[in-house]
Amino acid sequence: MNAPSSTYGLSREARNLHWLLANLVEEVPGVRSVVVVSTDGLMLLSSDTRHHAAAAAADPSVQDGPKGSSADLATIVSGLGSLTLGAAKLMEAGVVKQTMVAMDEGSLFVMSISDGSLLGVHATPDCDMTVVAYHMALFVGRAGHVLTPELRNELRRSLEHAQ
Repeated sequence: MNAPSSTYGLSREARNLHWLLANLVEEVPGVRSVVVVSTDGLMLLSSDTRHHAAAAAADPSVQDGPKGSSADLATIVSGLGSLTLGAAKLMEAGVVKQTMVAMDEGSLFVMSISDGSLLGVHATPDCDMTVVAYHMALFVGRAGHVLTPELRNELRRSLEHAQ
C-alpha cells in the first residue's frame, strides 16, 4: 500500500504514520474513521474523509464517522479522553489505557499513545471489538515512540494546509 498523495513533502515518520492510519481504516473490518488527537485536543491525523464524503453523496447510507467529520470525532475523542483521565485520577486507578463505548449504531474506541496523544476509532456496531482493539494497539506501539514534538507540529501544519 502506498502513502496517500497528501503526504508529499512530509518527513518519512509523518508519511509512515499516515500509512499506518490508512492501513487501520482499510484493513480492519468495521472501522469507519480514525483520528489521532494531541494532548491539547488538536487533531494530528485523520482518515481521509474526502473520498468518504463523495461516497456518502452517491449513497446516503454510507457513514464514515460522526456526521462524517473527522473534526467531530477528534472533539469527541478529546473530551472522552479528558473525562476518563479525570475519572482515573479521582478513583486513583492509574493510567487510562483504553476506553470503549458500545452504542446501538456504532462503537467508539479511545486508546492512549505513549506521548499522551489519543487514538480514536469509530466503528460499526457489528465490528469485532477484539480485532479493532488489537489493531489499535499495533498502531499505538508503532506510533508512540515517533510522536515527538517536532513531528506533532509537522502533522498539525500538514492538516492546516490540507483544509
